[in-house]
Amino acid sequence: MPTPSMEDYLERIYLLIEEKGYARVSDIAEALEVHPSSVTKMVQKLDKSDYLVYERYRGLILTAKGKKIGKRLVYRHDLLEDFMKMIGVNEDTIYQDVEGIEHHLSWDAIDRIGDLVQYFQEDEKRLYDLKEVQKKNEE
Repeated sequence: MPTPSMEDYLERIYLLIEEKGYARVSDIAEALEVHPSSVTKMVQKLDKSDYLVYERYRGLILTAKGKKIGKRLVYRHDLLEDFMKMIGVNEDTIYQDVEGIEHHLSWDAIDRIGDLVQYFQEDEKRLYDLKEVQKKNEE
């Protein structure tokens, strides 16, 4: 299993490739706000772990394993953002909150949160009722 740091890189690399069709060390460094040398070290680790193939000065591509995990990490992040919005977390803190918890939840917990989000999305009345309960609790 990748470390939390490896997960951050895989998630960002996956998103960059989805958005631009490629991910360069400089793009990854800018997106994660780290030095290019840190990116190079991590990319080499990810290459050794078979998450991607890295050729110096030529770029990188995700392996099937890397794509699968990258896609799942993006799903986890998006799901947690949806969940936070659903339960009324302040929009200004959602990204930071998700970044703070996403590496600390088991995939079982993520799946259960997914079930809950789906439950509320399937019926707008359920979501309306949840919002009403939240309003009453704020009063």
